[in-house]
Amino acid sequence: MQKRKQVRRVSKRFFRLLTELSSRKSVSRITGAFAESRFSRRLIPWFGRTYHIPFEDAEKEWTEYSSLNDFFTRRLKPGLRPVDTTPDSLISPVDSKITGMGPIAEGQLLNIKGQDYTVEELLNGSPRTVNYRDGYFLVLYLSPTDYHRIHTPVAGRILEKERISGRVYPVNEFGLRHMTRVLSRNERLVTYLHTVYGEVAVVKVGAMNVSGIVYADPLPENVQAGDDLAYFKFGSTVVLLLENGIFEPRPDLMNGTVVKMGERLGSLHKA
Repeated sequence: MQKRKQVRRVSKRFFRLLTELSSRKSVSRITGAFAESRFSRRLIPWFGRTYHIPFEDAEKEWTEYSSLNDFFTRRLKPGLRPVDTTPDSLISPVDSKITGMGPIAEGQLLNIKGQDYTVEELLNGSPRTVNYRDGYFLVLYLSPTDYHRIHTPVAGRILEKERISGRVYPVNEFGLRHMTRVLSRNERLVTYLHTVYGEVAVVKVGAMNVSGIVYADPLPENVQAGDDLAYFKFGSTVVLLLENGIFEPRPDLMNGTVVKMGERLGSLHKA
């Protein structure tokens, strides 16, 4: 028993070392360049079978996509992701699994897979940090199987956009548990929204083999819930931050809950 534990510890350390060495943007750029190439198109059927992707949901036949990334960032057929139109709804911006959620306690996001974060480090010291000091957070993980376009979680006006440089550690179960605070060390694209209820930050976190986080084009200043916001080139995570005192989550939501884009996450109200 003791020997097996030692083997597991050594294996974990070795994997962490490999992850450290491969977490540079240059590695993701190489894999991204291949995924953008016409040669990668041949992998679409294999990729779909491996990750159980429903080809029938895509807006086009798989043969019409020019590359693996083109398929990965596919749009869906109209009507497959109905948006909850209740006026006070915060909707999920992505298809995902919830891997962390809860009140923000004096600027701390507690116990995300056993690790604590601060709003300040997640937002790279932005002066807007104070708005979320006692707010609410949701961590939404997108697996390779998921639809990878990101939509606006609530109607509002885009106040600010910031790209934060960083590493590309994996944001899966292993990365969140065993690497050091990957959500605040990885590359991030932050969108701040002003709504009638208060401010919302949509933090898009890059990850290993994510060759880019790209804004929708065109991206209007004023957006509606469910509008195109951005997309990942391969899987990653979105962190939603809600301003102090404006959000009440759905009572049935918990870590591990799977949600679809457009699904109601909870209700918004003025503080």
